[in-house]
Amino acid sequence: MAKLDESLLADLPPFSRLERGQIRDILSQASSRRYDEGMAIFSEGHDAERFYLLLDGYLRVIRSTEGGEEIIVLHIAPGQLFGIARALQRDTYPATAIAAAESIALSWPMTLWDEFTKTYEGFATESYKTLGRRLGEIQTTLTEMATQAVEKRVACAVLRMMNQSGRRTEDGIEIGFPITRQNISDMTGTTLHTVSRLLSAWEKDGVVASRRKHIIVTNPHELVLLSGAQG
Repeated sequence: MAKLDESLLADLPPFSRLERGQIRDILSQASSRRYDEGMAIFSEGHDAERFYLLLDGYLRVIRSTEGGEEIIVLHIAPGQLFGIARALQRDTYPATAIAAAESIALSWPMTLWDEFTKTYEGFATESYKTLGRRLGEIQTTLTEMATQAVEKRVACAVLRMMNQSGRRTEDGIEIGFPITRQNISDMTGTTLHTVSRLLSAWEKDGVVASRRKHIIVTNPHELVLLSGAQG
């Protein structure tokens, strides 16, 4: 980790109140690893031995239901901590984290979590803010699955991914990581056939354009209307 400059972390919430020397101390205890697309960083129910910071790429967070189904409940963007089971007073990971694209993450032994939260100002408060936002997003997703019609659920899912990772192109706003129709099915609790039917209809209507593992939102306003959101 000697070659990783502390400026990479200086503007990220858990580290934004720290001096460069403190960030260097934290980095000196980190390990770095690259994960190929589709690779699991950790799995639900396994011992939570490390916590992580995503430097580059995107992650899918997957939870299992009581019925044995796997649901994508969240995506994590660069610059965020994840795998912070100790913050939930857990010894095991509550979900599985999978690289949605080629990703790079730092990690630390979970035994350092308490030391970091006690020693470094802002580390705990900013980490818990992030955790609170994520729990809110998960609750929103689960509520949508329980109460909304399928078309609205799928529109909400695509809209969230667009808002989180979208990058402007000549054709519209492209979701910034590979996404399949099966992934959207797993996010919305519906069938692959239904997702394919909806996306095909939206393509015909000029709302989205899709090619292998990539989705471009060509009419964001119409997508907002389909999601039932205001605006």
